Amino acid sequence: MSDISTEQPREADASPPDLTFVVSAEPERVLAALDGMPGPRARFVAAVYRASAETHRDMSADLRRQVLAMDAARSGDRDLAAGFAAVDLPGRPSPEWTVAWASGSLLDHRLLHVLTGHTGRVLTVATAVVDGRPVAVTGGSDTTVRVWDLATADQIHAPLYGETDPVSSVTAEAFALSTAVVAGRPVAVAADSDGRVPVVDLTTGTYLRERLPGHGDGVVAVATAVLEGRPVAVTAGRDGILRVWDLRTGRRAGASGAEDPVRIGSPQAMAAATVDGVPVVLVAGRDGTLLIWSLEPVGPPAPGAVRTSFAKVGLRLRDRLAGHEGQVPAVAATAVDGRPVAVTGGADHTVRVWDLATGRPVGGPLTGHTGRVQAVAATAVDGRPVAVTAGADHTVRVWDLEAGRPVGGPLTGHTGRVWAVATATVDRRPVAVTAGADHTVRVWDLSGEDGAGRAGHTGQVLAVATAVAGGRPVAVTGGADRTVRVWDLATGHRSGPPVTGFPEGVSILATAVLDGRTAVVTVDADSAVGTWDLATGRRTGRSPAGHAGRVLAMATAVVGGRPVAVTGGADRTVRVWDLEAGRPVGGPLTGHGGRVTAVAAAVLDGRPVAVTGSWDATVRVWDLEAGRPVGGPLTGHGDWVTAVAAAVLDGRPVAVTGSRDGTVRVWDLATGRPVGGPLTGDPVRTMAVTAAGGRPAVAIGGNGPVRVRDLRTGRRIGPELVFPLPVGPLASAPDGALLAGFGAEVALLAPR
Repeated sequence: MSDISTEQPREADASPPDLTFVVSAEPERVLAALDGMPGPRARFVAAVYRASAETHRDMSADLRRQVLAMDAARSGDRDLAAGFAAVDLPGRPSPEWTVAWASGSLLDHRLLHVLTGHTGRVLTVATAVVDGRPVAVTGGSDTTVRVWDLATADQIHAPLYGETDPVSSVTAEAFALSTAVVAGRPVAVAADSDGRVPVVDLTTGTYLRERLPGHGDGVVAVATAVLEGRPVAVTAGRDGILRVWDLRTGRRAGASGAEDPVRIGSPQAMAAATVDGVPVVLVAGRDGTLLIWSLEPVGPPAPGAVRTSFAKVGLRLRDRLAGHEGQVPAVAATAVDGRPVAVTGGADHTVRVWDLATGRPVGGPLTGHTGRVQAVAATAVDGRPVAVTAGADHTVRVWDLEAGRPVGGPLTGHTGRVWAVATATVDRRPVAVTAGADHTVRVWDLSGEDGAGRAGHTGQVLAVATAVAGGRPVAVTGGADRTVRVWDLATGHRSGPPVTGFPEGVSILATAVLDGRTAVVTVDADSAVGTWDLATGRRTGRSPAGHAGRVLAMATAVVGGRPVAVTGGADRTVRVWDLEAGRPVGGPLTGHGGRVTAVAAAVLDGRPVAVTGSWDATVRVWDLEAGRPVGGPLTGHGDWVTAVAAAVLDGRPVAVTGSRDGTVRVWDLATGRPVGGPLTGDPVRTMAVTAAGGRPAVAIGGNGPVRVRDLRTGRRIGPELVFPLPVGPLASAPDGALLAGFGAEVALLAPR
């Protein structure tokens, strides 16, 4: 997919956009107005708006106000976040909390557009120039092909719908795209799931001709090249056959079309290149190899003859490159120091560079992705060759191919796998265009500055907690990217490098003080409890495996002056661990009739206790010094208990429990009796006890927005709290603040 360009004059800055209009007006009017305003501030506000463009159309103004404030905070612009939060909407009260900071490099001037319209996964993208304008061509699982103006973010044609197979009644999906110029007209060549090869005239938005008959099974990859001055398409199918097509005639390259098929195994991706003056195609496969096939036509025409079609194409295997461990889903071609190279992305999470003249690797593998590398494209930034890669970890990364290192941090924002990437140049700026499983196409400015330390997790945030480290309050978060990260709670800046070395996502964590140093406590896959020094990121201890099944919940406490962890497991038991000694304290605590799914620590009559919830719909209280239950089970929930928190209400220690039955209940720990009636709503997934306006409150996360209820009266406190991405774990923070994980991000909400 070639790099394309168009130039437009830059305009001077102007007065900032009216935030009340941005919050209140219809999204189409807002985007049109922002795109018509000159200057970097308008572009920045437009980028903030487009970060959640797919949700704004379905939101009321008061909810949009919250999301815009959060997206501005994710960009690191606290003033803009405060400006959005302060927009006055008559009759629409503001939430009791406002965003103080949020993680994410999503909006640091690098996101130019979010293109919405596809109703399913966007599987492929290519770029071209139409009437002097840079465009992106996208294909998706909604069986449409769409053409977008990259400068305006508008679709320039009605969507093209894939044809339906008359036998299966299944409509074809576009799996891959490449662009070319045929008789002076830009076209897109698609690889279809039905085995045919459609050619789209990008000027008219119509099919150029009847689809090429293609392969006996789906076409999985396509590349375009020029042979003897004529445009060709090379297609690879699930049938393991490589074919070459003359795009002017729509015929197979070779006058008779009777040449023996070239079998190539199980292809996944292709790219065209030139090596030693010979046109080649690079075929990446499921077997972990990169095949280089020569495309030299043979049998030149007689002197003076007019060629009307190719002679038989001389497909010949030049080389087989092996290095990846597992499949190679992506390949692109470019040049480094004047030499042709291939850039490949692997299921082994690595990016590799190959010298196509020698067949040897250039440097070592490029690492950073935490999932399968699904897509690769190449371009130049500031005159230096770069590769742009994307994949299953939802991120897009840029690599300096001469230096063999990343350029800035990852580009984050997609909420699902990124299936494809292409490059272009818009308004003199190199851009990347990415296609995602989240139904969006995103356009990124590759020349933009990095996120100034805003980047965080590259996978979903699974656990959050707070602590004090180095005399400063910090947030500690665990993610699906198998890291633990520490954030300065006052500024939102990362505090040191991430803690790594976890074999899987960190979904359970707590904090403790060991030998005077702050530690994070995690659980390994074998149910062992581990401790890590937050200052150094090093593991400091590990208990023996204890539970007979997975650990599902954990809290920390102090028993007899020693820090302990209390764990609840799928084996229906509760266990206590001495964190400094790395050994169990007493035997397992038994009594629950189902998995122990929630644990909290409290103090009752001066003694440390644990409060646990279970699949058996009961809540139990345990004396941690004596190692025995306190009273009988607390009953009332109608389904399994998903969350437990401890608090003090009117001077009495209480437990707050949430259940899948949609209720939150408050229990007096001294008497074992409920305090007031249940708070009803949606099933409870996560919960945190906090304060609002001096009132004890509970923040409740379910399948939608976060609800806040007064613990004394049960009444709702302010509007619901909405986030740009699905809400994950919640935790209380000092001074009535609320710590929240949403998607791969973390935010601190401060009381007004």
